[in-house]
Amino acid sequence: MTTTSSVFGAVHLGYIVIETNHFTDWRRFGTDAIGMHHDTLSRDLMRFRLDEQECRFLIQRGPAEDVVATGWHIDDHPSFEQIEARIRAHGVPCVEGSAEEAALRGVERLLRFPGPKGITQEIYTTPVQSAEPLRMLASGFVTGDSGMGHVAITSTKPAQLRGYFNTVFDARLTDYIDETISGVRLKIRFLRVNERHHSIAIASVRGLPIDPVRTRVQHLNIQTATLDDVAQSYQRVHELGFDMALSVGRHTNDKELSYYARTPSGFEWEVGWNPVVIDETTWQPTTHQGISIWGHTPLGQTIVDKLDQFRLGARSLTRPEATVPALSGAGIPDA
Repeated sequence: MTTTSSVFGAVHLGYIVIETNHFTDWRRFGTDAIGMHHDTLSRDLMRFRLDEQECRFLIQRGPAEDVVATGWHIDDHPSFEQIEARIRAHGVPCVEGSAEEAALRGVERLLRFPGPKGITQEIYTTPVQSAEPLRMLASGFVTGDSGMGHVAITSTKPAQLRGYFNTVFDARLTDYIDETISGVRLKIRFLRVNERHHSIAIASVRGLPIDPVRTRVQHLNIQTATLDDVAQSYQRVHELGFDMALSVGRHTNDKELSYYARTPSGFEWEVGWNPVVIDETTWQPTTHQGISIWGHTPLGQTIVDKLDQFRLGARSLTRPEATVPALSGAGIPDA
């Protein structure tokens, strides 16, 4: 395999690493509200499962209250080595994960390198399958060839983020959404690395170099097996007293029916059902007006919350955003 061949289709979002000091709240949120399988490893480590893979979310104790790493499952060793060669050819350091780090993530081979917004990117080839039966309130989650969901990021440099994921994973543009929220005009770019409509969403404020979100990620998404799973977890989130960010609604572009809860660390968690699957032979990128066909109404947001968002946006002007220039290059501008 040469360094010019594409790895598109061989890449799948595999796991997420979250750092938090709110362990009790995260356990309740993940198991009792969202309905995932939970395993306690130690006082400072726990994992959530969605399927047979040993780890889909690694929760480790620490002050970040944020996503600190994303793990990407690579189908085979040649594709893994292809990605590693690209990164090293651009002069970006790669670090082999230790046996202990790989075991915590439930994988056999692990490589990490710098990613946008300070989120470490990790790739692996072989996930460990757990022999322990799933114990969870949800009937199931959709993973497989599509990966386990998506990550949404806000950025002041969206073209550079597109350039990064194109260089590393041959990510393709699926579509755009233009949206105005509380008077702020947003443009969202949706990138795919396989048949899933998007594994990465990148949102920016149009015309202003600000980032209104404190955390590195704006939200994470997982896909349930049934519509009932969405409805029942929505009810549990309410009953257990966790904050709801957006009510149930349906998106304009991927047609996913979903809601957004607020995690104990502050970023949002989308639980969705039945998004479209991309047909590479016919798909053409388009622009959609607004994020939702119906629903997704903000819940519990006050004028104080909105003022805090503007303060965070203004503060972002004084801090540089990590884009890993060696991999993002000049970026990929919108057509």
